[in-house]
Amino acid sequence: MFYQPVLETSRLILKKISLEDAEDMFEYASDPEVTKYVSWEYHKNIEDSLNLIKRILSISDKEEVAIWGLYLKENEKLIGTCELNIDRKNMIGEIAFALGKKYWNKGIMTEAVREVIEFGFEKLNLNRIQARCMVENIASERVMQKVGMKFEGILREALFAKGRFWDMKMYSILKREYGEIGEGKDS
Repeated sequence: MFYQPVLETSRLILKKISLEDAEDMFEYASDPEVTKYVSWEYHKNIEDSLNLIKRILSISDKEEVAIWGLYLKENEKLIGTCELNIDRKNMIGEIAFALGKKYWNKGIMTEAVREVIEFGFEKLNLNRIQARCMVENIASERVMQKVGMKFEGILREALFAKGRFWDMKMYSILKREYGEIGEGKDS
């Protein structure tokens, strides 16, 4: 079981999600544009959101994974999630994320991912943090670039979701590279 701390940025609180967040999750997860490039389907009803939250809670209680809800400090509204899957043997973390559409293009996800990367390197002593996105997902790719990740290549047909195979772009950052840019992380 993994201890998942509360993390904080200038605009966000990253903490464990709860069943009370189902309405906020449904608000963004029911938007087909938000779910266009994720492996799960858009939520058709509040039950879909409740079921995802239950699955998140079950996973994070048993496995080496942290799945933070992204809450706006100003009103404590859940606006997305950021996940860190941990491979302790190889000292690798893999990040995945989703964000409500009305919060796109505001640097919010970049802020959250930077905080999770810092946690992975500083507190978990990971050596490598990676992220993948569907080739068509330019917005997620930009987040990866903004946090200092380097493009490694395309994993051909590496994900089967929504009835088809998807090519995935792989990005990563190493601890030694983070050390080089860590000082400028607030810029």
